[in-house]
Amino acid sequence: MTKDYRTSIFLPKTDFPMKGNLPNREPQWLERWAENDIPGRLRAESKGREKFILHDGPPYANGDIHIGHALNKVLKDVIVRSRQMSGFDAVYVPGWDCHGLPIEWKIEEKYRKKKKSKDEVPLGEFRQECRDFAAHWIDVQREQFKRLGIFGDWDNPYLTMNFAAEAKIEEELLKFLMNGGLYRGAKPVMWSVVEKTALAEAEVEYQDVVSTQIDVAFEITESPIAELVGANAVIWTTTPWTIPVNQALAYGPEVDYVVVEMNGKKVLAAEALLGSLLGRVGYEGATPAVLWKGKGADLAGTKAQHPMHHLGGFYATPRPFLPGDFVTTDAGTGLVHMAPDHGEDDFALCKEHGIDPVFAVTDGGTYRDDWLWLGGQGNVINKKFVASDGPICEDLRATGQLLAASDDFEHSYPHSWRSKAKVIFRCTPQWFISMDTNNLRQIALGEIEKVKWFPQTGQNRIRSMVEGRPDWVISRQRAWGVPISLFVRKSDGELLKDENVNRRIIEAMKEEGADAWFSSEPSRFLGNDYNPDDYEQVMDILDVWFDSGSTHSFVLEDRDDLQSPADLYLEGTDQHRGWFQSSLLESCGTRGHAPYKAVLTHGFTLDEKGLKMSKSLGNGVDPQQVVKQYGADIIRLWVTSTDYFNDHRIGDNIIKGQVEAYRKIRNTLRFLLGNLEGFAEEERLPVSEMPELERWVLHRLSELDALIRDCIENYNFHRLYNALYNFCIVDLSAFYFDIRKDALYCDALMATRRRASRTVLDAIFHCLTRWLAPILAFTADEVWQSRYPDDKDSVHLKTFYDVPADWRDEALAEKWTKVRSLRRVVTGALEVERREKRIGSSLQAKVSVFVTDSGYVDALKGIDLAEISITSKADLVEGAAPAGAFALEDVADVAVVPDLSEGGKCERCWQVLPEVGTIDGHEDICGRCAEAVDALGIELPEKEEA
Repeated sequence: MTKDYRTSIFLPKTDFPMKGNLPNREPQWLERWAENDIPGRLRAESKGREKFILHDGPPYANGDIHIGHALNKVLKDVIVRSRQMSGFDAVYVPGWDCHGLPIEWKIEEKYRKKKKSKDEVPLGEFRQECRDFAAHWIDVQREQFKRLGIFGDWDNPYLTMNFAAEAKIEEELLKFLMNGGLYRGAKPVMWSVVEKTALAEAEVEYQDVVSTQIDVAFEITESPIAELVGANAVIWTTTPWTIPVNQALAYGPEVDYVVVEMNGKKVLAAEALLGSLLGRVGYEGATPAVLWKGKGADLAGTKAQHPMHHLGGFYATPRPFLPGDFVTTDAGTGLVHMAPDHGEDDFALCKEHGIDPVFAVTDGGTYRDDWLWLGGQGNVINKKFVASDGPICEDLRATGQLLAASDDFEHSYPHSWRSKAKVIFRCTPQWFISMDTNNLRQIALGEIEKVKWFPQTGQNRIRSMVEGRPDWVISRQRAWGVPISLFVRKSDGELLKDENVNRRIIEAMKEEGADAWFSSEPSRFLGNDYNPDDYEQVMDILDVWFDSGSTHSFVLEDRDDLQSPADLYLEGTDQHRGWFQSSLLESCGTRGHAPYKAVLTHGFTLDEKGLKMSKSLGNGVDPQQVVKQYGADIIRLWVTSTDYFNDHRIGDNIIKGQVEAYRKIRNTLRFLLGNLEGFAEEERLPVSEMPELERWVLHRLSELDALIRDCIENYNFHRLYNALYNFCIVDLSAFYFDIRKDALYCDALMATRRRASRTVLDAIFHCLTRWLAPILAFTADEVWQSRYPDDKDSVHLKTFYDVPADWRDEALAEKWTKVRSLRRVVTGALEVERREKRIGSSLQAKVSVFVTDSGYVDALKGIDLAEISITSKADLVEGAAPAGAFALEDVADVAVVPDLSEGGKCERCWQVLPEVGTIDGHEDICGRCAEAVDALGIELPEKEEA
């Protein structure tokens, strides 16, 4: 009878399960990390190291986290963990943005449902409700972020609504007061008539809309050119509601203008746009004769009357023609009506010529009650109000000056990203930080050049924004936030600049928070030096972008475990106009330098079809649901697998793809654990005594180590992930493990080849588990604990493995590139044999490998071709292959002829060899196996017949 050789084979042994069961196991790891204070020990053990500080851009505390939050926080965690394992003291302090309109809007909604206005609620009570709302969602989001495996100081996050933070934000504002950079001015700003507040550029999104377009005639009453008097200057606009506040007309000095007669009316327009104008007004017939032609510059001194001039008052004043470099012939009529209340160009040009805004439109979007035309009416963003049959157009039509009107103009228009309603440009008194006082713009531009941008395109993006941005409007007409704590002298509008007053304001806020400004009498701050009756106490709220832009001051600078400037700011690409810019301007305005050394931006997360996620489409992906179904490590794997520098996708199929990738990586780790069971130091083999295959694996580890450190330095985890995945699946599972299974299972316990392989597996384990730890935070620690079951140990307390320099061997790598190419041809030939059912196992085969390139012969010297081919016999033949030999198109000069191996099957290793049956006492196994069995010195049982 044949002996049962199973007990003589060194099969893998491990308790590490094949299935991760991540949704159930990961919470156990969270508990273990907390019980053993792994984050705290990490901080204690890192003291004295060089710091690496990633400053957290604060998410907004108003709802469950979404997939964009998950990507952002996981990416930050991967970066911080990677730097920590690179030898830094990488502290991560999470934070939250707590003030602002979205929270206030939610509280207002509650009152609106009760048919109650927020103005009926005491201010202190309303603000406390906002504070409570934010606190609730901070607690919710904190647990959701922790479930993703994010390490951070969760017990001591920074909150912009903490009293100390509010006081510091106020202190930063007052620095601009004292250096002269802060001023009150009336400029057109983006205004939400629904939310009744000014908006920042970052709070606006653009949507495609269909608007009403009108052509309106202004009769010329005065001009140095006689032919123009009595003619009608025609303007075109897509905002009919601005006609009631028109104060001038603008022309392009270099534009060619003509006067023609059409439909019984003489009209003035740009020659290049005459055709489109004729089309809009429905002109029929031959092109009208030109009655006058000249340059725009000739129009200087010309004046026209407003179509509603018969109302008198504001409308009776003649409208001057003004030269505007912004006037083009791209669309319209080449003449632009100027409403300084509602356009930046309009405001600047009119101001230059002594024309002031009139503030006709209220904060709710109606014309003020005393306005001559349409007073008390509106709303100006209401489609019916501005439609071609609405009151504005009907009144203009009655004057005979409305030449054309249609409701079909398609274009992009700004909307509030909170209320989703249209915004308007509206001139209101607001507080601004000057971009040019104290040279703020140039300082910021200089700092942009010093910062490292990932990707590099981010530098051009933010530079262009800062170059062209207007002064920073920092005021909001709301209730929840940090106040603009200023006093304005009523007699002359001068701002009170007094360090003692400032100190009292800041001290009050440290004790009571920003509420102190609203709940205290002005005398508390003014002291005995000023009469409160002489001063206006400003009650506007600070823009929340100023709040978050100031975080560097009360987080990086005020915490002992952090430092400023930060090594990295990381957010979505939209933050070039948001947090990156507000932080840059705040820091440059108060400190003269940027608050960060580097900035990384990621793109937006889209669905599998590349569409933006939205509730209406129902295509969102809930990260909590993914965690519940698959585990947090799957999200973490997805994050690093994406090219996050650009817009990226997620969906069911993509997630399932990551689940499959995870399974393959996990099986690689399980193979390592199983084959390292019982590995002892006396087994370790010096590199110099190892076979080439093992030395090649060490070279690959050296290559990967350099690549991974470069990826960490440049935040390219997409490339890092691909390198690790391919190493696990291609280099290890499909190549090295495949070849070395035979030696690991069947060589003698202390055979050189087996010792070499186990030594290399140990090196792979220490490199791979640590490289994967920042990504697969839960799984990597599970792997570590499976091998080193010390309850208080963790892979996250380690640094990356220190790869020896002598592992690098470029010549060997080049040689094995050819070996692997040749092996691919052999593997392909054997696949055909299996498919045709001529063999089952590759060990049943022998192969003859024909090469016509002597480089292959040199590469195979000292290498057992049968071993790397996983066949029982292999011959290398230098010469042309016979007809019908198997070949691959992309591997020239190699062809393979497979056949059945001759001899008996070894019952222990399954190789088919002529020597089987010839060894005394071991007639059913090969010589190698006979030596291995003898070395064990054990009695093997007889194999029971089936």
